[in-house]
Amino acid sequence: MIQLKHVWKKYQIDDDVVFTALKDISLILEKGGFSALIGPSGSGKSTLMHIIGLLDKATEGEVLVEGKNIAELSDDQLSTLRNEFVGFVFQQFNLINKLTVQENILLPTTYARKKIEYDPVKRSREIMERFGIAEKANSYPNKISGGQQQRVAIARALIMSPSLILADEPTGNLDTKTGNEIMKLLTQLNKEDNITVLIVTHEQDIAAQTKRKIQIIDGGLV
Repeated sequence: MIQLKHVWKKYQIDDDVVFTALKDISLILEKGGFSALIGPSGSGKSTLMHIIGLLDKATEGEVLVEGKNIAELSDDQLSTLRNEFVGFVFQQFNLINKLTVQENILLPTTYARKKIEYDPVKRSREIMERFGIAEKANSYPNKISGGQQQRVAIARALIMSPSLILADEPTGNLDTKTGNEIMKLLTQLNKEDNITVLIVTHEQDIAAQTKRKIQIIDGGLV
């Protein structure tokens, strides 16, 4: 589904200093996979996630999504693909406190570049029912628990029916019990909905719950 071919990412620090964040990364993510990208702080995990999630571009190499080289897309086309193809889940939840739970979930639909073939409000209700947060639809994020906030964040990631969910340290701000519940939810989405899931983590016990571990150290795959 996603293929990286000899991807490098370099940053110009000043006139004569270049920092290399990613070194010759070649990687394939198959449709329906459930993987963990694991490595210590500063290893390049976030940079690689940003490239896989179409948030950043490689300095060298190719990134193909379903066989299409993203370098050939305009900024508008890339933005549309990112909005429809990838759902993001973050450690800090990244919810907007002045919007209700349901309004947060519906937010990606307001940026849709094409006509949505389903009723977003109805779909948001169905997802909230499934995730056990329907009674919180009109609550605000700062008035619900961390576990509920992460369920809202996952629901928001699902509203556009993405092919890929990228979860960046999704249990990092949660206690062990709640973190396990979130992992069960992500596993369920992979198994029952055939959504490809990539979890970015530094925790071995979280990575152990996935089908595949991808390790990165000092910008290179191990």
